[in-house]
This record gives sequence, structure tokens and C-alpha cells, in this order.
Amino acid sequence: MSGHDVVPGRVLSVNTGRERPIAAKDGTTGIDKRPVSGPVAVRAPGPKGTGGSGLAGDHISDTAHHGGDDQAVYAYAREDLDAWGLELGRDLSGGAFGENLTTTGVDVNGAVIGEVWEVGSALLQVASPRVPCVTFAVWLGQERWVPRFTQARTPGAYLRVLRDGEVTAGDAVRVVERPAHGVDVRTVFAATTTSPELLPLLRDVPELPAEDRAQVLRRLDGR
Repeated sequence: MSGHDVVPGRVLSVNTGRERPIAAKDGTTGIDKRPVSGPVAVRAPGPKGTGGSGLAGDHISDTAHHGGDDQAVYAYAREDLDAWGLELGRDLSGGAFGENLTTTGVDVNGAVIGEVWEVGSALLQVASPRVPCVTFAVWLGQERWVPRFTQARTPGAYLRVLRDGEVTAGDAVRVVERPAHGVDVRTVFAATTTSPELLPLLRDVPELPAEDRAQVLRRLDGR
């Protein structure tokens, strides 16, 4: 795929979070994302451990496990939030799952690893699925949330920033490049969690984060 092929999708809200206390991990979190008005600067934050979020004004507490260049921006579909809202019996506002971009009309989980999106003036690349953690479960107040979320296979996608820019609610999401290997976010999530028989599909996906790719190759090679 080349040029500016437009998918019928857009950003419903851009969400950032401030540091707040939580009874998990380090005791603070930035998972409480709220929609913000106006354009938000997006840039590559640097390696995990030193870099935080790719969005200006967005806090990440556990920088050892979250944020950094391969997790600079987190996107989740409004359609999936609505489905979870029905299941949980509550309204889930934009940012409720800790996502930076709440989208509509975008098949986030069907996005191919390495797929490039133009959003506003920024260029973003699909890098990997989100892996649920204990902070996510504590934040939602749901017992056994991690296995439940995992079984649903709607993880949302982490994105790299290939070109710094600004994103705003209402921006179109345009797919400008899509790798031929066809391995999508949902497949990577399943392969690395509940369905290891799918791991061979990940061997030739160079756009995966280096640490994820190394782990996949170790598992495939029996190391």
C-alpha cells in the first residue's frame, strides 16, 4: 500500500494522564487518561527506561515497563470500549483503558505490525499489542481482569512516532504503508499469550520491538 489511502477512521479523543496514587506497583500511575482539547504535541520519547510517553503532558509512572519509543502512543477503538462497557455494565469514557488515542472506524486490532498511520501532522507506526498488567486490573476494579482481557483478544496497539507532529480530536487516521507479511496486532497478542502455536508466524516480522522479537526467537528456538 502506498500513497494516502484513507481508511474510514478518525481520532475521537486525544487523552493524557497526570500522576495519581494507586494501590499497585510503584504506588502511582498515569493510567487515568482524560480527553484534552486542542492539538497535542507528539514526539519519539527515547528508549524505554529513560523515555516516557510520546504525548506532551502525559505521565507514565512505571517507565521500566511502559512508554519509550516502542510504546510512545497507545490507541484503542471506541467500538471495543463500547463492547467492554456493555459487559462491565458501565460507561467507559475516552481514555478509560489508559489509551492516548480513542479511535472510531479503525480496526486497531487488525492493524498489521509495521503499518504506518498519518494522524494530524504526525506519522505513527504500529509496533505491538498492549499487554495487560496488575495496574490495569486495579484501576478498573475487576477481579481476574488480566485473563479476561487476554481471552478477548482486543488489546489495542502501541505506536512508534516516526515523525513528530501534533494530533487533535477529529483527525483522520490514514494508512500510508502496510507491510506484506500481514501479521496483525491480534495475532501477535494471541501468539505471545494464549496461543503459542502461532509463534512461527512472528519469526519474519522485523517491525516488532527488538525485545519482543528477541523473546519470540528464543521461544521458537527452545532457548
